Amino acid sequence: MRRAGARFERVRWVATAPWYRLRRRLRRVFRRRTRREQRRLFQICVLLCVLALLPATWLQLSTEDRVRTVADVPAAPVGVVFGAGLWNGSPSPYLAHRLDTAVRLYRDGKIRALLVTGDNSRHDYDEPDAMRAYLVKRGVPERRIVRDYAGFDTWDSCSRARRIFGVHRAVLVSQGFHIQRALALCDAAGIDAYGVAVAEPHDVTWSYGALREILAANKAALDATFRPDPEFLGPRERGIEEALAADGDPR
Repeated sequence: MRRAGARFERVRWVATAPWYRLRRRLRRVFRRRTRREQRRLFQICVLLCVLALLPATWLQLSTEDRVRTVADVPAAPVGVVFGAGLWNGSPSPYLAHRLDTAVRLYRDGKIRALLVTGDNSRHDYDEPDAMRAYLVKRGVPERRIVRDYAGFDTWDSCSRARRIFGVHRAVLVSQGFHIQRALALCDAAGIDAYGVAVAEPHDVTWSYGALREILAANKAALDATFRPDPEFLGPRERGIEEALAADGDPR
């Protein structure tokens, strides 16, 4: 009798629990739907998924012919390296790999100056200075490195590269999951660019970055369409012109 009573109490507790009542209510709602309504709901879900993936498809199709390797990328006056985070004040592994690729491009004569663009919104976080220090240690002359302290996102970096630093042609450096978005946004900003995709193992970090790019593609489509001002615009800077002055090329 005691076991039967305890079992009854458990059943009564489950039946009166809020989550159980909600589950039963949802079941009744879906059971009432006709097959036509269920089919319409499924079609709406599919349409929403397609719409969500359209920007990512646009990025893929519009930029795939401009993604190259260090060996076959066309030469350009400027290389643009996008920030990718710091670890204890030094470039993260992903950012270090981007900078290593930029060093190779410089040594191979594919670029003559570097624009390092990243976040310096806090006094204790300075991507551009950390990037420059890394490049200088690997043999790139300081006079060839220009820093953009307001590259808070990819659109801001591309827009400022064109409007503030006067970049017209460039080689962009980033990981494969990000380079196509960078190319599309630089194109929208008025920069004729090719991109070098830095190879990375497809680990958890890479998978997270790839997933994030699907979501970021939607913002990229809006930025490319409406072309908003970057968060900080500011006056025109001559850093790139000065870095290239020794070659007699104003760009």
